[in-house]
Amino acid sequence: GHIPCGLICHPDKEHILYPLGCTVVIQELDSKKQTFLHGHTNNVSCIVVSRNGMYVASGQVTFMGFKADIILWDFQTKELLARLSLHKGRIEGLAFSPNNLYLMSLGGQDDGSVVVWQVGKREAVCGSPASACHAGSATIVVCSSCRDEIFVTAGNGTIRVWELDLANRKICPTECQTGQLRRVITCGKMADDDNYFYVGTSSGDVLKVNTNNKLMTDYGPQKEKFSSGVTALLLLKTGDLIVGTGGGIVALCKGSNYKVMKKIQVQGAVTSLTCRGQGHQIFVGTNECQIYRINYTAFKEELITACHKEAVHDIIFPLGTSDLFATCSKNDIRVWHTPKNRELLRIVIPNMTCHAIDFMRDGKSIISAWNDGKIRAFMPETGRLMYVINHAHSLEVTAIAATSDCKRIISGGGEGQVRVWEIGERTHKLGEVLKEHTSAVSCIKIKKDDRECVTASLDGTCIIWDIVRFVRKQMILANTLFKCVCYHPEEYQIITSGTDRRIGYWEVFDGSAIRELEGSVSGSINGMDITSDGAYFVTGGDDHLVKLWDYNEGTVTHVGVGHSGNITRLKVCPGNKYIVSVSADGAILLWKYPDLH
Repeated sequence: GHIPCGLICHPDKEHILYPLGCTVVIQELDSKKQTFLHGHTNNVSCIVVSRNGMYVASGQVTFMGFKADIILWDFQTKELLARLSLHKGRIEGLAFSPNNLYLMSLGGQDDGSVVVWQVGKREAVCGSPASACHAGSATIVVCSSCRDEIFVTAGNGTIRVWELDLANRKICPTECQTGQLRRVITCGKMADDDNYFYVGTSSGDVLKVNTNNKLMTDYGPQKEKFSSGVTALLLLKTGDLIVGTGGGIVALCKGSNYKVMKKIQVQGAVTSLTCRGQGHQIFVGTNECQIYRINYTAFKEELITACHKEAVHDIIFPLGTSDLFATCSKNDIRVWHTPKNRELLRIVIPNMTCHAIDFMRDGKSIISAWNDGKIRAFMPETGRLMYVINHAHSLEVTAIAATSDCKRIISGGGEGQVRVWEIGERTHKLGEVLKEHTSAVSCIKIKKDDRECVTASLDGTCIIWDIVRFVRKQMILANTLFKCVCYHPEEYQIITSGTDRRIGYWEVFDGSAIRELEGSVSGSINGMDITSDGAYFVTGGDDHLVKLWDYNEGTVTHVGVGHSGNITRLKVCPGNKYIVSVSADGAILLWKYPDLH
């Protein structure tokens, strides 16, 4: 949601496209079915669709000094047609010419050049520095509506109209004169008849520039500027404008005097405005990961897609159902409906981070661990707060689990203590404190009979506790920060993993090592879950891959590629229908559980 003009409605009126990490998502509007374009090696920074809908082009970010690729895709077959690489560091903007002859690309601040590519030959025609030495860097590129050879670049204190001379393979810029105004341009749109174009500015006004004589003809609104800047523009066939602002306002403005006729408020800064067909429906994308649909006549917003905008820390299924699951992140806990992939409930605690969640076995509450040292319990249907345990830990609460009789909660803290809470009908009191770990507790799992639990910690130990007599039974030491632990369903073995990338199998009875597997080539393993029959388990971590392992053989049977951030947790749903994985870039991915027969 943070990519400018990242949400695009395809000219066929049936699909929307948006970037998600390293992939481009194509989603059908009616069936919500998604297809993915894989090919970028790093996060996608911009995306554009050709006017006839045949081609999609997307640009990416890369490391300083390395070449950043532009990928040209075929929309129908979803195939990668060409990789165009000239720019360094980052692709800032892309635009197709009206008849798809050329693709214009703009490099980021460290690159500073604009390049024209021939789409048919898949090669560069020419390039040039995007802005004059005395001006700031250009951040947007807009194509003409009728002429293939004309395009506009704009940015910090610069607006330029370019003309391509194909015979001599060069592009010539003309600076547009804006008089006394000094503006940072954030977005732009060309009029259908090509005689003028509009650009939105970070000061909250819109400038109208004549394409032929390169002069600014007018600007507005003069008095009531849009707060937090204009971040997205849409030009309607009627000549009116739709303006999206950094303050989350979508306003319909008169073309002549920029007077606001209708406006609505959405959540987060507007980063994309795109119209379906002739503009009877408008889609709005915001940087809080929300996609809205607006009906032009009624001008009312309807939320159609939402997700977390910060790292997701935990995912949990309630006992015995795969139709629901809950995830937690900074500011909120959300409950999702798996068959429809939609959000059912959002529980917001502003400016706090939820580290871990669990469903009580009876389904009457969701318990959660927060970074302000509190344990909060909520109703799963309404999200109403049931009770809070204040000062549950002296630092933050980092892990939580509930016993199957729903009478006790076991929590782990950032200081390393494990605490057992007695939960009654109306009371909740501290039962016992187990002090052994010297660093944060990362994961807690309880045995089915509620008599024993295992806690993993970042201090390099896993401890198996007797939670009837409250004593340590076994301690497992390894040269790693343990991130996750699982009981085998028959509960005679546990598996652990962490930052040393190794998966360890241990005996519960005496804590002895059974075997060690190389779990990943690069990066820590942050999450694991085991199937209910104990035959397979899944792992995920900083290598962005979901791996399915055979428990007895200790071999990888399937690998899932799709995440572009570090995987923080993952779960196999009850009944082995899906695997759900969550990551540090805020994505939740549902995988089909493979047929293993």
